[in-house]
Amino acid sequence: MRRMVQAALAGLVLAALPAHAQDAPSFFDGADPDFEVADGQYWLYPTFGGKTLVAWHSPDMKNWEKGPVLLDHSMIPWIDDDHAPEHRLWAPDMVRANGRYYFYYSIGPQNPTPSRIGVARCEGPAGPCKDSGKPLVNDGGHGFEAIDPAVFVDPRTKTAYLYAGGSAGATLRVWMLKPDMVSIDHEVKVQTPAHFTEGSFMFERNGTYYLSYSSGNFRDTTYSVHYATAKSPTGPWTYRGPILVSDAKYKGPGHHAFLRDPKDGRWYIAYHRWEGQPHDGPYTGSRRVAITTVAFGKDGSILPVKMD
Repeated sequence: MRRMVQAALAGLVLAALPAHAQDAPSFFDGADPDFEVADGQYWLYPTFGGKTLVAWHSPDMKNWEKGPVLLDHSMIPWIDDDHAPEHRLWAPDMVRANGRYYFYYSIGPQNPTPSRIGVARCEGPAGPCKDSGKPLVNDGGHGFEAIDPAVFVDPRTKTAYLYAGGSAGATLRVWMLKPDMVSIDHEVKVQTPAHFTEGSFMFERNGTYYLSYSSGNFRDTTYSVHYATAKSPTGPWTYRGPILVSDAKYKGPGHHAFLRDPKDGRWYIAYHRWEGQPHDGPYTGSRRVAITTVAFGKDGSILPVKMD
């Protein structure tokens, strides 16, 4: 059933907020949201449950409607190649390139078999999607786990890069994609930035490349978002510090995506957090997806993001 989710604070209009200001209410249970704009709508692609991946869309960032399933286990022909007894889908990333849409995702378990990264071709931001027929990254062990894909198309060169990795290995790897967006061209050796755990994201602003990522344990207050900058999409990185951390009300914010709104040029961050948790963790239950405005300093730094 399609569901309309109303924001918890009626009448809150994000566009009216100052650039450093109040957090939007959280919208629905979920984690690891990708954040896009297409076809006059805002789109969120979260993790939830592990069996399916879906898109949520909104005309105004307040009222979110759940769309059809983009991907489930039955749509991945190679899912059982690892002979694991069960599988989970998480951390999706939707990217538009070549006039089409490409949907990247993690598939596990991470143990005892290696996790993998897949990609599907989609007709639009709400699908339908068809898996490419093979893993894009099928490489575990040696201090690396194939999780949390994030694809960035450099606006200067039009080159597409895949960023992935984290958790127990806490290792970042980067690959250049072929023009078809579903094949690896070659790996680009990069440095893993300071305090990196998982959930990387890349964007460019005014000639500076921003690599942001989650740090800490996702089940407690140590989980947070940090960032580094560089003059190229592959570094070398200059660590710039944390920008989104736990406070008295919201805990463990992380695994995020940035979006520049083409309507007014303002920047936003979508992320997940724990709510209603009075202690420091570990937490159980469901995380919530939220959106907050982002502001930059005169030197290009990302100012600390306030959740309330």
